[in-house]
Amino acid sequence: MNIEEKPTFATPFEWMGGEDKVKALTDRFYDLMDLEPAYAELRAAHGHDLVNAREKLFWFLCGWLGGPQHYSDRFGHPMLRARHLAFSIGIRERDQWMACMRQTMSEVGLEPTLAARLAESFFGTADWMRNRGD
Repeated sequence: MNIEEKPTFATPFEWMGGEDKVKALTDRFYDLMDLEPAYAELRAAHGHDLVNAREKLFWFLCGWLGGPQHYSDRFGHPMLRARHLAFSIGIRERDQWMACMRQTMSEVGLEPTLAARLAESFFGTADWMRNRGD
């Protein structure tokens, strides 16, 4: 391979580095949410225990990124919007989720091109999850 050629990956999951990297991303995301005052509203929406949320996001992201379908194998189709209707999600919560995920992707060392692509996809999904107009 020419030194200037970049390796190609079949999926973002593979590009990221597999389950270990997805787990690191998920764990850091919830650690930041728990620690950073800037994510207070987002954290409040998750209740007192983040264990279940960590696990489900890890399972979901593995499949969403093109890896093992852990979430779907356990629960069927993710139906993200329907599963989040019980939560009040507005612009502030969307923006906090995105800020937390961008910080997380940076801190776990995702390749910048991959992080930018994921951020674009995450934003579309996060915006679609809003169920309040503000």
